[in-house]
Amino acid sequence: MSRIRSARTLTAVAAATLAGATALLAGPAASASTGDTLWVDNHGAIKQHVADLHLKGQERTDALALAGFASANWFTGGTPQEVRNGVHNVVRRAADADGIPTLVAYNIPFRDCSQYSAGGATSPAAYDAWIDGFAAGIGGDRAIVLLEPDGLGIIPFHTNLDGSMDWCQPADADPATAASDRFAMLNHAVDALAALPNTKVYLDAGNSAWLNVGENASRLVTAGVQKADGFFLNASNYQFTENSVAYGHWVSSCIAVATHGLAGYNDCGNQYWNGGPANSWTGVAMTSYARWSDAPGTPANQNTAGVDSRYALQLGGLAPTTPFVVDTARNGVGPWDPATSTGTGYPAGADKQDWCNPPGRGLGMRPTLETGDPLVAGFLWIKVPGESDGSCTRGTAGPEDPERGVVDPAAGAWFPAQAHELLELAVPAVS
Repeated sequence: MSRIRSARTLTAVAAATLAGATALLAGPAASASTGDTLWVDNHGAIKQHVADLHLKGQERTDALALAGFASANWFTGGTPQEVRNGVHNVVRRAADADGIPTLVAYNIPFRDCSQYSAGGATSPAAYDAWIDGFAAGIGGDRAIVLLEPDGLGIIPFHTNLDGSMDWCQPADADPATAASDRFAMLNHAVDALAALPNTKVYLDAGNSAWLNVGENASRLVTAGVQKADGFFLNASNYQFTENSVAYGHWVSSCIAVATHGLAGYNDCGNQYWNGGPANSWTGVAMTSYARWSDAPGTPANQNTAGVDSRYALQLGGLAPTTPFVVDTARNGVGPWDPATSTGTGYPAGADKQDWCNPPGRGLGMRPTLETGDPLVAGFLWIKVPGESDGSCTRGTAGPEDPERGVVDPAAGAWFPAQAHELLELAVPAVS
């Protein structure tokens, strides 16, 4: 799925970005992956929820509607032999249907910094063995693998580019080795999966409202992105597709300029100050609550032209070549702004957890490998839509979610109310 993007001049970059945004709004166009079909698992997670919960009526109708699209199969534990068998079962069924399965490997030690999705392998050696089993399960079959969501966004005891320490500091992790162990495990995983003849592997790059571009690019390179097929964005999140695509282009450009010695990671333009030649270096922080664009007249805090032009200046004749995929399972109406909260009982300064089962969200673009953008390798449904993000209490004593007035299901459990919202508010609409 590797693509080459031409970025010879400022004009070329601006034109390519605008053309990419236009293609996104217009829908899928022909690409290098034409003819590849993402596999819809007729026995996947959603169908299992239907069976386990004995869903009926509207809840069953909603679940079966969502099950009609290609969502990822997540592998979150087990022994090396168990994950090998499970992965093999999935890829063989996909091969029999002449489709490409999307697989998520989610078993890194100190997963999610021991929060809502806590768990993972118990040591680097155990993880390496698990990944080897995962890879063996794929063998020569086709597969897309998303490697460890949050695995690079949250790194225990990681020292950031600005010298600060990552907030994730589990009590049972070794401060001296936790970060280097994380990078070593991800490099091992990339090597094991990239060696397979028909597998595409992508590393975690968080989302466009999280790490700044330079920090993200630095972590990706250390984790081996240049040996992988690229990176993935917006997993289990809600950021607008346009914003993810713009941000992905910037991360790819930062990787190019930094690894070719044209600029340092700290010199990479980013979403928190969007100055550049196109706006006379008059940057502002960009908002995540509106769709970004480089079109003339776009408000300053939504305008990508400054950062685009900054990379054009740095790149010169060099073209970014690191592709990426975007999770569009739940981003049709973008992220939830806590300022619009209707909940009650919040203590002062409460973290309203905008990432956790936010109300009023909708499905995004349907899964496809035909994106119309040479750097965007696919729009995938990485997070299974309708599965809960966790029992969100949003900084209150709980147990209810103050935005929903109910106790949210545990992470990964089926959430009928959210499934219905996603379908009703989908952009584009579900026919």
